[in-house]
Amino acid sequence: MAPDNSAHPPPILDSESILAFAIALGLGLLIGLQRERTSDRLGGIRTFPLIALFGALTAHLSRAPEISWLMVTGLIAMTVLILLGNLERLRGNDDYTGITTEVSALLVYLLGAFIVLGDKTVAVVVGGTIAVLLHFKPGMHAFAEKLSEKDLRSIMQFTVLSLIILPVLPNRTFGPYDVLNPFSIWLLVVLIVGIGLGGYAAYKTVGARAGTLLSGLIGGLISSTATTVTYARLARNQKKAVGLSALVILIASTTMFLRIFVEIAVVAPRKLTAFLPPLGMLFAISLVICALTYLRIRQREDSMPEPGNPAELKPALIFGALYALVTLAIAAAKDYFGNQGIYVVALISGFTDVDAITLSTANLAAQGGMEVSTAWRSMVIASLANLAFKAGAAGVLGGLALFRWVLLLFTVPFAAGLAVLCLWPE
Repeated sequence: MAPDNSAHPPPILDSESILAFAIALGLGLLIGLQRERTSDRLGGIRTFPLIALFGALTAHLSRAPEISWLMVTGLIAMTVLILLGNLERLRGNDDYTGITTEVSALLVYLLGAFIVLGDKTVAVVVGGTIAVLLHFKPGMHAFAEKLSEKDLRSIMQFTVLSLIILPVLPNRTFGPYDVLNPFSIWLLVVLIVGIGLGGYAAYKTVGARAGTLLSGLIGGLISSTATTVTYARLARNQKKAVGLSALVILIASTTMFLRIFVEIAVVAPRKLTAFLPPLGMLFAISLVICALTYLRIRQREDSMPEPGNPAELKPALIFGALYALVTLAIAAAKDYFGNQGIYVVALISGFTDVDAITLSTANLAAQGGMEVSTAWRSMVIASLANLAFKAGAAGVLGGLALFRWVLLLFTVPFAAGLAVLCLWPE
């Protein structure tokens, strides 16, 4: 006869539950340690571990159907305890210091419960994030105070682009050749704006007195074409800065390859190693020219002009339209003329923008709609066209002296690009 197990109910605690309580205790100690060092004495290194254990225990017990209400009751009890702990402050006897500790206490209670009921890895990440946010309060407040109205507008505009517009766009293809996907197009717009915003954040971090190397690097991340225009005007107004301006333009143009690598890694990560050899060689050659030129004029420094807002809606819309146009043009050119038609599209679009042709061809290569060799050759053609455009812009806006400098610095990278196109095996 089978033994009667009803007289021996399963243990209240098992190894999984013990692990959950241990994690709750550890996170409570971590957050309590941080709160111990503040002037707010609602709770510290003892109180917060107790709150975390309280949350874990109520969650554990609430698994039983007859006391499933215990979690909610515990949350209400925590709220009451916090109100009682702040009774004197509520009466106006203490200066108001915010409610960070109170909110933290409620979060720690819920965190303890989540450790039992949810994913322990997520709970650990959330707990660590809470501790870090609490610890870096002075730095975060200082950062927020330094933000100008322009900076805040950039952040909010990026939020509009990425968190408001993007989620509502349909994620399916439309139009001729069935290649236009609004969601995918706007996702790449967000990527490009995000890269530019990262460069702008770097500028705000290092300040205007960035030095030659950082000026070119940050300018290239934001927009190498815009950097060319800015420093061409600087060279026209300051004749002594001609050589320095040419170097910054070269560095910004070299940074274009970093943008290309990031874009390929995002849209075609499995194909990245196939793109790297030819593009990496061109990048390395440009880096050597940058280094040699910098050694010649390194005694001089430069104050980088403040860049414009990289998250403006109008440029984002223009890039989205350009990317859609290039994608459609590539599909039509491939249909009618084969690879030669794609290269013509790359040449034309590269005069104003390399990102669109990079993203569109890399995306096609990732989906199997284009050979990797055709994709990277299109990128090289676009980058060479872009170098030619920037050299012309430097000459028109900066004068003959700057044009000679830029032409000299661009000669080797341009020749290397032509050699790769002609000699690199398929």
